[in-house]
Amino acid sequence: METFTSLFAGALKTMHVVLDALPSIVSGSVVTLGIVFGALTIGLVIGLFFALLHVYGAPWQRLLVSLYVWFFRGFPILVLLFLGYGCFAAMGLPMHPFLIATIVLGLTSCAYQSQIFRGAILSLRGGQMQAARALGMRDSQAIFSIIIPQALRLSIPGWTNEYSILLKDSAICFVLGTQDIMAKTAFAAARTHEHLALYAAAGVLYFFLTLVIVKLLNRVEQAFHIPGYTSSSGEQNL
Repeated sequence: METFTSLFAGALKTMHVVLDALPSIVSGSVVTLGIVFGALTIGLVIGLFFALLHVYGAPWQRLLVSLYVWFFRGFPILVLLFLGYGCFAAMGLPMHPFLIATIVLGLTSCAYQSQIFRGAILSLRGGQMQAARALGMRDSQAIFSIIIPQALRLSIPGWTNEYSILLKDSAICFVLGTQDIMAKTAFAAARTHEHLALYAAAGVLYFFLTLVIVKLLNRVEQAFHIPGYTSSSGEQNL
């Protein structure tokens, strides 16, 4: 009976600690989502440009893009964060952890998003460019008016997956001092010594953020689905 009472009292104490720390941990989600969506935006803009170079560029441009992709694929996120921090320090730039984390994750995401967009572009029917030329359109006009709109819509499933990956990768950014979910959790755990319960609560919060945003992006995918193409950006019989 004493053992049961002790366990019950311990569980109540742990629950109290988690509930007390939860508002602080949840407030860190604002920073986490800021980093993730900032990185997604950087990766979208630069990644789409790199994808176009990879498909339509000169051989030396395709080579440079390939080297960029392999560089960011080959280095762990933690190493890239420290490299980014060192580069900012060497150039005398503002050492803001949020800014550094967003840029580093954005440049990393760019490598992956470029391949998502590249696959989407290559999945389009090859005759579209020839048809645009036959109508008197320049290649640049055809790319921006015909190719890119379709490629972006076909890339939504891959982009959704990239969000999930970036959200998990952002958990390591607290090593730079960002006040994100992990930083708030680590502070509360160090203060209360309830590491298991607090990190479990942080895991549930990450899972919730993944589930909600992925559901929203799935709705966007359905709204912009191109008839005749599968959700995996492959081409059906047309």
